[in-house]
Amino acid sequence: MVSQEQIQEWKKTHGDVFKVTSGDKVCYLRSPKRKELAFASMASKDNPLAFNEVILKSCWLDGDEDIRTNDAYFMGASQVIGEIIQIKEAKLEKL
Repeated sequence: MVSQEQIQEWKKTHGDVFKVTSGDKVCYLRSPKRKELAFASMASKDNPLAFNEVILKSCWLDGDEDIRTNDAYFMGASQVIGEIIQIKEAKLEKL
């Protein structure tokens, strides 16, 4: 069990922190950085699951290792991994 104090410390260090629950397992992730997203995108060209594996590994803060090692838990977590990627809305205006 991760304490609220630990979560606050992660937030100071990494910004947003996310709790992912897969079945009865839990892990904590931070938002990915641009370089991690680029690497994950390159890795997924030949293997669609590689994107989620790279993001899970690089953004991992703490949690149950079964999410990384057990296919059923990994696939459950994979369904929400994309939601940790924060995208701000942009507007294009022709002048």
